[in-house]
Amino acid sequence: MSVKIQSIRGMHDVLPDQSGLWQYFENIIRNTVQSYGYREIRMPVLESTDLFCRSIGEVTDIVEKEMYTFADRNGDSLTLRPEGTASCVRAGIQHGLLHNQQQRLWYMGPMFRHERPQKGRYRQFHQIGVETFGIDGPDIDAELILMTARFWKSLGLTNVHLELNTLGSNEARALYRGVLVDYLSQHENHLDEESKRRLTTNPLRILDSKNPDLQEIIEAAPKLMDYLDDESRQHFEQLKVILHAAGIDFRVNTRLVRGLDYYCKTVFEWVTDELGAQGTVCAGGRYDGLVSQLGGKPTTAAGFAMGVERLLSLIENTTLQLNNGIDIFMLLQGDKAQIQGLILAEQIRTECSNIKIQVNCGGGSFKSQMKKADKSGAKLALILGEDEIIHDSVAIKHLRSESEQKLIRQDELSKVLSELL
Repeated sequence: MSVKIQSIRGMHDVLPDQSGLWQYFENIIRNTVQSYGYREIRMPVLESTDLFCRSIGEVTDIVEKEMYTFADRNGDSLTLRPEGTASCVRAGIQHGLLHNQQQRLWYMGPMFRHERPQKGRYRQFHQIGVETFGIDGPDIDAELILMTARFWKSLGLTNVHLELNTLGSNEARALYRGVLVDYLSQHENHLDEESKRRLTTNPLRILDSKNPDLQEIIEAAPKLMDYLDDESRQHFEQLKVILHAAGIDFRVNTRLVRGLDYYCKTVFEWVTDELGAQGTVCAGGRYDGLVSQLGGKPTTAAGFAMGVERLLSLIENTTLQLNNGIDIFMLLQGDKAQIQGLILAEQIRTECSNIKIQVNCGGGSFKSQMKKADKSGAKLALILGEDEIIHDSVAIKHLRSESEQKLIRQDELSKVLSELL
C-alpha cells in the first residue's frame, strides 16, 4: 500500500481560487512602495546560518528553537531564512550598496520557522519587507509608518491600530537592561520558566509576556523611558510630532520591545483584534547597529515587515469582490474553427491586451462547451462555427445578462469587445 504524499505540516498550497487575492494584494503593495521611490531587491532563501546567529541573536527563540538549519554536502551550515532584514543587509554589504549611500529597498517572499502551526502562523509564511539605509532622522521612521497607513487605506482595512515605542540607543538599553535584571531578580520566584530563562538571555522580552500571573510584576517594573539618552528622547518626540501632523493615530506602548536583538530607538507594530492571538500584522523600527554588526561600515537603518497570510485573512473578512476568472470563453465547432479560433484569440490578445480570453481546447459538444463557459466565470462567450467562418463573423453571447446574442464581423471584434468589457 503506497503512502499518501501531502504537503508538509504548516506549509500550504495557494490554489487557483486563492491566487487572485494574492495577486490583488501584491499589486497594491508593489504600486504603493514604488510610489514612494523604493526599489525591489530579491535575496536567496538559503543563507549561511552564521548570518542569523549574528543578526537576530543566538539566544532568541528564532535561533534556538525555530530555524530550519542543516549541513549541506560540503559540511557548511545553511539555514532557510526566518526573516528578510538580515539577508537584505548582507546583500547590501556584499554588493556595496550601503556605505555613504541612501537606499530605499523592498522585497517579498517566503520565510521559514519551525513553529507550532496555528491560524496566522505557519512554518512557511510570506513577508513583505521594506528597508532604508543611510537616513538617521525621525522623518524616515515617519515615512515608513505613513506608507503602512496607506497600505491599510488601499486595502480597505479599518480595524488596524498603531502601537509605538522607543528602545533608545544601544548604550541606554544596556543601562536599562541592568536595572531591569536587578528588579526582576527580586521577583524570580514568581517568574514562569520561560521568563527565568530570558532573565539571563533577553530580559526585555519578559516585558512582552502574555502570562496573566506576571502582569502585576511587569506593570511595576522600571520604565525604559526613564533611562533614555537625550538624543533618543528627542528623536522619539519629533517622530510623534510628525505623526500627529499627518493625522496618524497611535498609542505609546512602553512594553513594546520587539523580538529581535538588533532593534534600537523607534519600534512600532500595527495590530488588530480580528486575528486572535496573532494580532500583529506589521512590525518594524530602527536597527542602526546591524550593518556594522554584520561586517559593514556603520550605517543607520530602519524598516518593517508584514505577514502576507495574516493580512489576507483580514482582507477576506471585508466585502471585497474580485474577478479572478476570465473575460471571454471561445466556443469552437468544427475542424476549421479549431484553427481559426486560436488565431482569432491571438488577434484579440494583441489588440486588447487587458482582455483575458480562454479558448476551448479538446473538442466537445456545443452543450458541454457552454457548461465550461458558464463555469469559467466569463462575462461573454464567442461562438465560432462553420457558418461564422463562411461569413467571416463570430457570435457574441452574454453569459451574465439577458442581452441578445449578436453576430459581429471579425474585423470589428476587438473594437466591440473593448466597448463591452
